[in-house]
Amino acid sequence: MEDKKAAVLAYKCPPESRLSIEAALAAQCDLTFHNDPQQFQHEVSKKPYDIIFMNFQPEKGKKMGLLQKIQEHVPSTPVIITCESEDSVHIDKNQEPIIYDVLSHPLSPGRVKRTVRQALHKRQQERELDYLRRTQDIVYSFDRIIAESDSFKAVIKSLKKFASTDATILITGSTGTGKSFLSGTVHYNSPRRNRPFIKINCANIPETLLESELFGHEKGAFTGADKQRIGRFEQADGGTVFLDEIGEIPLEIQAKLLRVLEEKSFERVGGNKTIRVDVRLITATNRDLQALIAAGKFREDLYYRISVLPVHLPQLKERPRCLVPLANKLLEKSAASLNKRHITGFTPEVLAMIQGYEWPGNIRQLANTIERAVILEEGELIGLSSIHIPEMGRTAAPLIQEIEPLAVHERELILKALTDNLWVQKDAARSLGISPRALNYKIKKFGITHQNWRKHRKE
Repeated sequence: MEDKKAAVLAYKCPPESRLSIEAALAAQCDLTFHNDPQQFQHEVSKKPYDIIFMNFQPEKGKKMGLLQKIQEHVPSTPVIITCESEDSVHIDKNQEPIIYDVLSHPLSPGRVKRTVRQALHKRQQERELDYLRRTQDIVYSFDRIIAESDSFKAVIKSLKKFASTDATILITGSTGTGKSFLSGTVHYNSPRRNRPFIKINCANIPETLLESELFGHEKGAFTGADKQRIGRFEQADGGTVFLDEIGEIPLEIQAKLLRVLEEKSFERVGGNKTIRVDVRLITATNRDLQALIAAGKFREDLYYRISVLPVHLPQLKERPRCLVPLANKLLEKSAASLNKRHITGFTPEVLAMIQGYEWPGNIRQLANTIERAVILEEGELIGLSSIHIPEMGRTAAPLIQEIEPLAVHERELILKALTDNLWVQKDAARSLGISPRALNYKIKKFGITHQNWRKHRKE
């Protein structure tokens, strides 16, 4: 249950069912019981309830008018039907979406508690999903993508056009170039934006489980399949499936994927019922699919089906004009998420390092480097002592030579602050305008020691 008590309304509960509901929920929920239909309608209209129980009594030729009222006024509130027998409940299919479950008498307090918990959890997930869907067009906006270099401007221009179509897209490029993010941008700027966007990294799922993950399985299909599972393609019906690292898919599953693209249908593992889906497929890989085809590891016919609209993402080193604005954008994001909004930029020396490095890990490496720097930095600008770039390449070597004297100068400033404050680190940190933790990090970095510090005293 949630910390805040859930509001539960029950209509026409028999005495024994009321006792079961009270036993299960009284400690964690605010319970309201009504038997009069007018009072019930008034209660629904004046107060937002989290769960509604309705006792069902079959009446020939009559519909559950109150259920229709609930659907009209509070369509997001889950309804739990109680009845003598589940077989006696015949409900208009148009009303099914608001019915979470049907429980038969006598009600078990354990079953009631479990059902309400699951219904509340499902409602919260739906609210979060709705919020994300309403904000995705802002998060995944082509206009917010950093594209200063001509090569990347061409990529974004193509993806904008591709977003309005339903054709399959193949995004190629090195690890960390933004393939996953751009696939989401395509989806949330497409006509399918309000339908599911399902991402699967084929390299992270064991080969023995990948088919079940993609297409689902029936109960008993294999050892451990104790219930039916809906696959990711079925979950994405009406939306988009993004298959990352498609070059890792085994040949047998490639054949099934080809059929999905050609016929929009498949069977779950262990089943014979044909499932039909309407999905848009976006794939990505950092491997050479043509080389895999030549080696007999990737189907040529599948390649032609997934590469109707091919897009190649340039490496970060091929986008030099994007580096600084991208670094600033990533800094803004990390500073906000780490609650360090006072950090507003980089020192000129750090910007020189960023521009001089080749970034073999591309955007992902740049983002991780900046996040680490934000964690370490205590000042307003990311300085040399907070940034770490391993094994600077040849293009950055001249910059390092220019930076070294600055590092020496920083060490001298720290030594002077320590000396002026009688080697008391807390006071020295205050005079430097940094935290004691940051000063301790710099002291270790520069190998500064003093005989009065406890850890350096001789036994």
